[in-house]
Amino acid sequence: MCFLCVTVQGQNLVTNNVSVVEGETAIISCRVKNNDDSVIQLLNPNRQTIYFRDVRPLKDSRFQLVNFSDNELLVSLSNVSLSDEGRYVCQLYTDPPQEAYADITVLVPPGNPILESREEIVSEGNETEITCTAMGSKPASTIKWMKGDQPLQGEATVEELYDRMFTVTSRLRLTVSKEDDGVAVICIIDHPAVKDFQAQKYLEVQYKPEVQIVVEFPEGLTREGENLELTCKAKGKPQPHQINWLKVDDDFPSHAVITGSDLFIENLNKSYNGTYRCVASNLVGEAYDDYILYVYDVLTTTPSPTTTTINAFQGTVSHLSCRVLTPSHPFLHFSSDGAPQKIDHAVIGGIVAVVVFAMLCLLIVLGRYFARHKGTYFTHEAKGADDAADADTAIINAEGGHNNSDDKKEYYI
Repeated sequence: MCFLCVTVQGQNLVTNNVSVVEGETAIISCRVKNNDDSVIQLLNPNRQTIYFRDVRPLKDSRFQLVNFSDNELLVSLSNVSLSDEGRYVCQLYTDPPQEAYADITVLVPPGNPILESREEIVSEGNETEITCTAMGSKPASTIKWMKGDQPLQGEATVEELYDRMFTVTSRLRLTVSKEDDGVAVICIIDHPAVKDFQAQKYLEVQYKPEVQIVVEFPEGLTREGENLELTCKAKGKPQPHQINWLKVDDDFPSHAVITGSDLFIENLNKSYNGTYRCVASNLVGEAYDDYILYVYDVLTTTPSPTTTTINAFQGTVSHLSCRVLTPSHPFLHFSSDGAPQKIDHAVIGGIVAVVVFAMLCLLIVLGRYFARHKGTYFTHEAKGADDAADADTAIINAEGGHNNSDDKKEYYI
């Protein structure tokens, strides 16, 4: 089987270099251009005749005649070994004789790759070392690394053995995280005699727990008189062997009930306010999550705005008062990370109603104010005209007419 063929010419002779895998069959070809009935023969690296025309003088049955004609001598060599490597000679009996040379290169594939790790189980954040060895190959192998789909770079050492045989060892060092748990590390052997030659190992990474507190009840705000139920969810490798509840910087409520990873407190009141912590631990370490409890007042219905009719007389002052009932605390609930979780829609409706009622009170006050400052004006320029019998008499009886403007009086009612 020819892996690499390079044409070599010696006048009228043509032959090829051959690369063959150990144990397989090599084909040696001696071809003649414009042959004039000259004799063709094939010699081994020791200059011993393998074939003279179609006759095999050499007593090695691994050599077999594939084809013979005036223009070609084609010979196969089966079960090739390293000892068969060398330069073979195609010879044409002319005057002077002509020769062409075919070099046979024997490829030796490496043995199965050996994959070893310094430790079987690694804790997150630590460094581990994995070695991959390709033994007894010719030529030396090249080793590549992959972690999942990510290529990695190892450090290779090459050791030369006998008969130009090589052993290659590559060392890979990497720091692992919890995301590497179960990820395959692959050692890939690159060699001309083999394809897709690889070995792999799955990383086993231990990591400390991941903790999350889940509110099972209530769904909204926590109010006085209600119950509280929390569940602590913890996941790690290995699985957490211990889960504890505590109250930060304070005593735990005496009647709180802890069942495994669940915390239950009934009949809440404001004395229970504080930070409740769930702590989970395993062989690698411990972690926790916090829940901040704030107990709100019992939810009351916001009264609807009422309209009161006020009777006032002109010239008097009316007093109006508007009272707004608001809760003693804002209706906000914070999770363990301090972010608000839910808003009470009843509170929003109450706030809107209070704003509308306040605006209504303002409109009433403004209306009363403008009404008090509105007046009616009467002038008495023609006083006495109402008692006159006709228009002429009214003009005569008018006090001062238009010329007595100094006696005009103005009344404000």
